[in-house]
Amino acid sequence: MKTQRRSILKKMFASLAGVAGLSVGAQASAKNADEATEKEVFDVVPDQEVPLFSSAVKQGGFVFIAGIGAHFEGDIKAHTEHVLNEMEKQLKNAGSSMDKVVKVNVYLHDLNDYKAMNETYRGRFGNKPPVRTTVAVFGGVPGDSLVEIDCIAAV
Repeated sequence: MKTQRRSILKKMFASLAGVAGLSVGAQASAKNADEATEKEVFDVVPDQEVPLFSSAVKQGGFVFIAGIGAHFEGDIKAHTEHVLNEMEKQLKNAGSSMDKVVKVNVYLHDLNDYKAMNETYRGRFGNKPPVRTTVAVFGGVPGDSLVEIDCIAAV
């Protein structure tokens, strides 16, 4: 009887030790997950007395690129090309690429530019393009750009 009780106690303590070990492991995993989701800011937009936003943030396995516009004279194709080139630079700087983009938002100054914007946009995100939303912005895109584009990409 005494031996049987010891055997039961040993099994119970072994189970508790296993659970305690799992608990410690779970806490370590949670800590690592918190560290992995810590926000990393790549570029705070310059010339802001009090920063309003960052142009690129990486967190939780994704990089978020703020809207990029083209603030120079030119047509929609020139503006779209410039914006996509700048986006590609920011993605590379954050450890990602155009083919890892999962979501794009396109803001057009004029919906009549939709077809020409698409001609320049087509193929820039690889064989499996991201999901996309395109809207015409009432009042125009800030800074007199004909297009502004933002995105979310995997790292």
